[in-house]
Amino acid sequence: MSENGAVAEILLANGSLNLVTRSLLRQLNRLLAAVSQRQDLRCIILHGGDARAFCAGSDIKEFGPFKADASEQKILFEDMVLRNLARLPIPTIAAIDGPALGGGLEIALCCDLRILRAGVSIGLPECHLGGLAGNGAIRLTRLVGPARAKQILFTGAPISSEQALSWGVVNAVTGVGSALAAAREMAGTIALRGPISNRLAKELVDLADDLPLDAGLSHSTVAQQRIFDSDDLQEGAAAFFAKRPPVFAGR
Repeated sequence: MSENGAVAEILLANGSLNLVTRSLLRQLNRLLAAVSQRQDLRCIILHGGDARAFCAGSDIKEFGPFKADASEQKILFEDMVLRNLARLPIPTIAAIDGPALGGGLEIALCCDLRILRAGVSIGLPECHLGGLAGNGAIRLTRLVGPARAKQILFTGAPISSEQALSWGVVNAVTGVGSALAAAREMAGTIALRGPISNRLAKELVDLADDLPLDAGLSHSTVAQQRIFDSDDLQEGAAAFFAKRPPVFAGR
């Protein structure tokens, strides 16, 4: 992991394809546990570095020994790591400069935002092997709806960067330059905004899918009170009238 001010970058590093293995998941989980406690961080970028792929999915060689013990040996642990990523209180961006396939796309889907390099394809090809992207099926459906999610899952065909953008799988496609460069620019913008505001915004948006409207609005009322209790709101208002950039302390 590297840091630049309030932005941290987590590099997926596991060979040229960045395959999802127990070792990679363990390392990722340790980093997630560490950054989740950091109040000074305002955005996190996940990327694949110089590898050929952002992440090309699970290492198929690990499948053989599991069989009846797959839940114990793989599924539950992987699900826990993905949940920990999705539940980070800090805004996250996946910078996808190489293919994100299978478990790799599942990792990206757990991030709040996804930036894809033009010409790079993504997909959930598990059905080619008779497998299933269970976590991805749920998260993808919430982004693109059931019909499009079923098409991606049933055919296993990759989708182009243009299609990924038009369907809402990714937030942006870079026409020039790398996805990582674009993610760093976006993260820099996010880092300048109110950190309490962004953390609460993430919490409310994530709750919106799961709660009835009235219950969600009750959470919104509590969040708004926390904002008005904060020093950051006072700083933002003072900066507005002084015509200067605000300097948020996150409290």
